[in-house]
Amino acid sequence: MSIHRFAYVAFGLCLVFFLSVFASHFAAAATPNKKVIITFADFSERTGLVFVAKDQHFFEERGLEAEIVQVRSGPIAISALAAGDAHFYSAPASGATLGAMAGGLDVVFIAGIINKLDGYFVVSPKIKTPADLKGKILGVQSIGGGIWMFTMMALDHWGLNLERDKIQFRVIGDQSVIAQAMMAGIVDGALLGYTFSKMAQRQGSSILADLPKSNIPYQHQGLLARRGLVESSPELAEQTLRSLGKAIGFIQDPVNKQAVMRSLTKWLRLPQVEGAEELYERMKILYERPITPTREGLQNALRVLGKVNPKIGALKVEDLMDDRIARKLEREGF
Repeated sequence: MSIHRFAYVAFGLCLVFFLSVFASHFAAAATPNKKVIITFADFSERTGLVFVAKDQHFFEERGLEAEIVQVRSGPIAISALAAGDAHFYSAPASGATLGAMAGGLDVVFIAGIINKLDGYFVVSPKIKTPADLKGKILGVQSIGGGIWMFTMMALDHWGLNLERDKIQFRVIGDQSVIAQAMMAGIVDGALLGYTFSKMAQRQGSSILADLPKSNIPYQHQGLLARRGLVESSPELAEQTLRSLGKAIGFIQDPVNKQAVMRSLTKWLRLPQVEGAEELYERMKILYERPITPTREGLQNALRVLGKVNPKIGALKVEDLMDDRIARKLEREGF
């Protein structure tokens, strides 16, 4: 073979090699991100972790195209999971989620986002201690619903009993209506979120307890998925959890406070965030590692809800969770 011919052959081989490398590179770059749909029904700062992960493009970094969808209620979100219209649901261990599990739906907690009871126990000014709740009327959205459940956990933590201490529940409506009932003196107390507790405070109500500081174990926010999804698409679940885990670290860094607050303002449709410093510090308290579901918190939920729904009471903690991926990430030190 002549030198010139050899050079042409060598040049051709190199050209083929580089074209194949570039082609694979561009093909990989052109590969679309895998779509993931996450629903939520709790319109409060408790869903802030998902908002931050979306706004900071942490999902995209993991090859995901995340669609964050608000639904009107827990049962609607559960129906979306059951129908395959959503991959994940950010929610607490409530009557809706545990009731679906008791009914046979293969939904489980794959991560624990907030692993303790959250909320402000707002009361009339005459109530100074938990013991003063004896004989009083407390507002709830429904018997067996989320606010009722959270209130029952707080009362249990304080050693109070509805029958013995003559504490009554009055079904009022959602948090906005309960806050108005507080101002009108229709109820003596209620468990509210940040925004509506501030509204009640402006009208003269007092904060009896800021519940996260009490460290009452409860799965107040977790990520739910169908078992079938975790089995068939473990990579999708893992990359979603990695995205949320990175958002926890982002929130915990004070340098990112303004970015975190911008996300809350946008997603919660707030004209401005009143008490931004306080709300940001609260989010740092809520979002702590580990991200495995809390077994003790789930057991608390079963104990309380089992009083009104025997089928839920018959569930076992192992029926409620699949923490294999979360534990894997923790072993890696993520």
